[in-house]
Amino acid sequence: MMDRVRIISAILFLNFLSFALLQWNDPDPLYWGAIYLAIATVSLLGVINKQNKNVVVGVGLIITAISFLYLPGFIEWISLPEKGEIFGEMVYQKPYIEETREFIGLLMGLASLIYQYLKS
Repeated sequence: MMDRVRIISAILFLNFLSFALLQWNDPDPLYWGAIYLAIATVSLLGVINKQNKNVVVGVGLIITAISFLYLPGFIEWISLPEKGEIFGEMVYQKPYIEETREFIGLLMGLASLIYQYLKS
């Protein structure tokens, strides 16, 4: 029977694999698909007990660097009184909506990587 850490890693793997697959209808599917596949792969390594802290740190540093590109849009969204726009349709005049969604996805990925690092 799988232990709790491997079960959580399996759930994270399936979660980020599904994120990667959902990117195929995105304007830049290879970019986001690769990001989410990298995070999913780290979780898969946790499932099969082949985790390497250097790989986790490397992917984490890349995701952190990418996150900074989307931080301004997230800060703009945080400063607005109406937060519900993030759940609506993407509007060309409001790029912070997509940037916020992407930033939150990257934060979720970082949380997964931190978990993998702490449990490896």
